[in-house]
Amino acid sequence: MENVVVELSRLQFALTALYHFQFVPLTLGLTFMIASIETVYVITGKIVYRDMAKFWGKLFLINFAIGVATGLTMEFEFGTNWSLFSHSVGDIFGTPLALEGMMAFFMESTFIGLMVFGWDRLSRGAHLAITFLVALGSNLSALWILIANGWMQHPVGAKFNPDMMRFEMTDFAAVVFNPKAQAEFVHTTIAGYVAAAMLVLGISAFYLLSNRHRSFALRSFRMAAIFGVLSSAAVITLGDASGRADFATQEPKVAAMEGIWEDTTPPAARWDIVSWPNQAEMKNEFSVGLPYVLTPLITHTMDTPIKGLRTIVEENKARVDSGIDAALSLKKYSQTRDPADLVAYRANESDLGFGLLATEFAPDFDLSNITPDNRQQIINETAKASIPDVWVSFYAFRIMVGLGFFFFVLFSFAAYYSLTCKLESRRWVLHLAMWSIPLPVMATLYGWITAEVGRQPWTVYEQLPTFISPSNHSVSYMVFSLAGFVLIYSSFIAIELYLMFKFARKGPMIEGSPEPISAGAGAPTGASANESWK
Repeated sequence: MENVVVELSRLQFALTALYHFQFVPLTLGLTFMIASIETVYVITGKIVYRDMAKFWGKLFLINFAIGVATGLTMEFEFGTNWSLFSHSVGDIFGTPLALEGMMAFFMESTFIGLMVFGWDRLSRGAHLAITFLVALGSNLSALWILIANGWMQHPVGAKFNPDMMRFEMTDFAAVVFNPKAQAEFVHTTIAGYVAAAMLVLGISAFYLLSNRHRSFALRSFRMAAIFGVLSSAAVITLGDASGRADFATQEPKVAAMEGIWEDTTPPAARWDIVSWPNQAEMKNEFSVGLPYVLTPLITHTMDTPIKGLRTIVEENKARVDSGIDAALSLKKYSQTRDPADLVAYRANESDLGFGLLATEFAPDFDLSNITPDNRQQIINETAKASIPDVWVSFYAFRIMVGLGFFFFVLFSFAAYYSLTCKLESRRWVLHLAMWSIPLPVMATLYGWITAEVGRQPWTVYEQLPTFISPSNHSVSYMVFSLAGFVLIYSSFIAIELYLMFKFARKGPMIEGSPEPISAGAGAPTGASANESWK
């Protein structure tokens, strides 16, 4: 397969996923934000909270509709552009995808209809229950997607069948309760809560700065700030748990994220804030860091060594050597069905993925062409290609982490000034909140890049190499389809932004909220912040 086809297939899927992933976090977070606001409405009976739930629900619906439209094509893309991947792991990967479809189209869609049209037809308690079911359904949809992705990151509960030439599920519970998948789920969904809190905070700040919907905006701002403090603290904590899961299952990813080339030794190693990784020479050209931070950050101890990429490459050479024998034995067995060939394959089957990876470096992409003279060279090249792109992993991870801490600080200031009724005299908080609306979505995108680039060069970690996973399309087909995806998805983004800006500028339909128009943010107030809460 031409390398350009592989790269175009990767680029197309990456762009599709990045487009789609701009809508997912807001959908996940807004559902629980709306449920929280509606809970206050049910408890207090104040109509302003009903207005808030309706208004933020309208923005949720816009985001949900565009998110569904952009997500559908991704599932078709597995079959059209990644046919070998689908054939090889469809028995495992297809199950959570099917369950996600059932959650999204039956549970979410049904309850969303009741949530939208049930305000005047259901009791307060019944409508609140429906809203919580919408939130639960959207988060369960994310759970199944992340179980599928978690299996690609840490393939458990499945085994390769040499007779069928594909992976088959052996333990459904192991796939569902995969620790990597569970860590990804909680980290990703709570990142969505941060995104939703920032959207509500930023739009509320816009109303306060423009002297509109003051009572509505003050309440929305306070709830978003408190929701944001809790969710940003949780996303930082659970991000640490996700890193621990990576350390236990994907050492190359952790080493790439931190730019670690040599094994660390006690005492605790330095954590590099900035660096310039040179992958060709396997070293950092320069770096600036904090002493004694890296080891406790990753291992939660002061003396546990962390494996460097040089060691990982050296260890992988033996696995490539063994994997080449496994792949050759498997090919022979598929032709002869001789039990002796199966026994030979079984002896090295755990390293089959590394043998398949070596195909890219074998003459004419055929392992049979490997000779004693060129074998070591191919092993060396394959082992060096078995680690991810360090530069991308290193900086994508730092941008994500930096934004995470920034959100916690901003939400903390916002909550403090809101709870002490000093918000409107701190216009910098309002301006910062408004301009920070897109940043949580950017943080989730960088998190996704960290996770996916860190898994390379595998579609299924250490089992199925990326370069043999795509369909065998022509370059012209890939260019044409890629251009089509960019055009259509860019249109979706434009529609989303137009509708979100339109309805955000228009503001809520006030049914029962007091509206002291003269009291603007930072302006001399005709009604104090305390009075606006009555």
